[in-house]
Amino acid sequence: MSVEEHRQSAPKTVRCGIITVSDTRTEQSDKSGQLIKQLLLEAGHAITTYQIVKDEYSVIQELIRKIAADSRIDGILLNGGTGIAMRDTTYEAVKDCLDKEMPGFGELFRYLSFSEDIGAAAILSRAIAGVCNGKAVFSMPGSTGAVRLAMNRLILPELTHVIREINKDRL
Repeated sequence: MSVEEHRQSAPKTVRCGIITVSDTRTEQSDKSGQLIKQLLLEAGHAITTYQIVKDEYSVIQELIRKIAADSRIDGILLNGGTGIAMRDTTYEAVKDCLDKEMPGFGELFRYLSFSEDIGAAAILSRAIAGVCNGKAVFSMPGSTGAVRLAMNRLILPELTHVIREINKDRL
């Protein structure tokens, strides 16, 4: 079956949970989380949950595992906490939750960031994606530019295909 045939047999709507990792953002000031919501809804997907959590490894991991256990959710999209500062723990929390990693997501995100946007500073990004408990997980930086790039160029074009692939053994 071709990639195009896979896409055609994929679900049309993906039910998503959104997690913003930030020590300072509120729902009103969370421009990146709001952008994720907007882009998902415009693409015909559903938002099942949206939460802002502190950049604490155990808090992030607990929330990912909780959302991944929810049968009403197909995918989890995180933003924030992916840098290299000591306080940035999202990468470790996500990586340690994954049953399978999709290294291409981080690789392509950094490549696109380098090529289209921020140049060599792309090496500072620790974007990561994979599968946790049968749910797609995408973790991107917290800037709106990074979110727009990840969503428009990588996540939205493949989200339904990713969900199809995760669930194909269960169909």
